[in-house]
Amino acid sequence: MNSPLLKLFTHPADAWLDIRRAEEDHPQQYLPRLLALALIPAVCLFVGTTTFGWSLAAEERVRLSMGSAAQLAGLLYATTVVGVMLMGVMIRWMSRGFDAQPSLNQCIGFAAYCATPWFFAGVVGLVPIRWLAFAALLAASAYASVLLYGGLQTFLRLKKEQAMLFATCVWGVGLLLLVTMLVAMILFWFNGLMPEYVRPASLG
Repeated sequence: MNSPLLKLFTHPADAWLDIRRAEEDHPQQYLPRLLALALIPAVCLFVGTTTFGWSLAAEERVRLSMGSAAQLAGLLYATTVVGVMLMGVMIRWMSRGFDAQPSLNQCIGFAAYCATPWFFAGVVGLVPIRWLAFAALLAASAYASVLLYGGLQTFLRLKKEQAMLFATCVWGVGLLLLVTMLVAMILFWFNGLMPEYVRPASLG
């Protein structure tokens, strides 16, 4: 963690310069980090749903069987990785309308680093508290937006005005992609994989 990842939370402007140089010297250097960080929400959700359970309504908490939790965690992991890559593809496609010609690898790398706050927010999957999960995801979304608006100009070497417009386009497309993929994942899990619940446990 010595590096761009830590700097994204302490000195984001410097972090984007480091990331840009690293991507130019070693394309796809973001990939191991993406594959590793995407495990955080998946593993935490697996532990949380099998050990503590989650309250979906009223005061009742339910847990998942090990098999169902593993399916959910695997599905979340795959959705996260594919989602980041698709976002990179969209950034590359949208860049044609601006004075930038980033490679696909650079665009996926940029999307992966912008998603870093969400990866770390996945830790709340361990704790069956809905308001905490909501607060963590809201904070992660806010900081991911900060990284997007603050880093696009540096990473793609755009003019300030172009960077703001481009970042707004990316933000809108990203929100649409996020909602679409999460809804698709949940529908597939409920209707295709048929989750198996363990007996309800009282929250008291």
